[in-house]
Amino acid sequence: MSQLPPQPLPRSRAPLILGALALILLASVVLWPGVMRDMAGFVLWSFVVISPLVIPGILLAAWIIASGADSAVARVFGARPGRAIVAAAAIGAVTPVCGVTVLPLMAGLLAAGVPLAPVMAFWLSSPVTDPAMLATTAAMLGMSFAVGKTLGAFGLGLFGGAVTQVLSGRGWVSTPLRNNGIVGALVAGRRGCARPYLGAVWRDAERRAAFRDQAWATTRLMLICLTPAFAAEFLLNLWLDPGALAGVLGAQSVWAIPLSVTVGAPAYLDGYAALPLARGLMAHGMSPGAAMGFLVSGGVISIWGAMAILPVLRVKPFLLYLALAVIGSLLVAYAFEFAVA
Repeated sequence: MSQLPPQPLPRSRAPLILGALALILLASVVLWPGVMRDMAGFVLWSFVVISPLVIPGILLAAWIIASGADSAVARVFGARPGRAIVAAAAIGAVTPVCGVTVLPLMAGLLAAGVPLAPVMAFWLSSPVTDPAMLATTAAMLGMSFAVGKTLGAFGLGLFGGAVTQVLSGRGWVSTPLRNNGIVGALVAGRRGCARPYLGAVWRDAERRAAFRDQAWATTRLMLICLTPAFAAEFLLNLWLDPGALAGVLGAQSVWAIPLSVTVGAPAYLDGYAALPLARGLMAHGMSPGAAMGFLVSGGVISIWGAMAILPVLRVKPFLLYLALAVIGSLLVAYAFEFAVA
């Protein structure tokens, strides 16, 4: 879900994979020195261009985690249904969540008896954006995309929470969690993640360490994801025939947005990596609405996110999540296409 750090590779496989990548890179430099030189320059310049907006986002995300502001998420979900859904969608749209994934918080809230509707609102809105993602989106795609993505995340959360609330009388909505060891471990892991709020994180050594670790983790994640993504964007611009996608994903195609949502969901790997890809596709004919559909649907129902949710939710709540994510992503994409047309 929301801003998932990559899981470490098993030690026995990591050296082999890194060695293979190093050999591929070395062979590419030998075979195509000019292309590799230009690609390296493009990647470095891309980082320079986005850094003024990305760095503040990284620092803000680290402060939210270190200060304990993320713990406020749990406290707002116990309000009246309508108010809780609005608050959950709003917080999910702008706030990174404490812990390795969003799952410990969600499983803990559901196990504690919090209704599925506000949890669903947060679960749908939280993977789409956060302060660092907002800044990166603005740097790469422009402020309209950054604002539209944030509003889209909020609207997606409202939509999902409201539909789930309508279905709240059904038994599978009341008991959405599976009864297995994974859920038990996630609930237990939530206890070690919460910390009381303290805005002045520099006054406490533990919070300074948490701030430093979170900032570095986010920075490392961006470097790992954006470097190959910028390289892919360079190769896309180099090899893809301009206008090749206009017939399918262009503004005049009725299939542009549905196809982008359908492709975006399984093909999406990471929010930061998807941004330069979307920028490159837009340069070759993808419509703004289709690009938004790709970004939103990929963030909410990427194959990695779905794999993480499936062991936690029962089948019917899981299918409800997928249906709400797909329909909501389509609505967001069409609304953005209409707004920027």
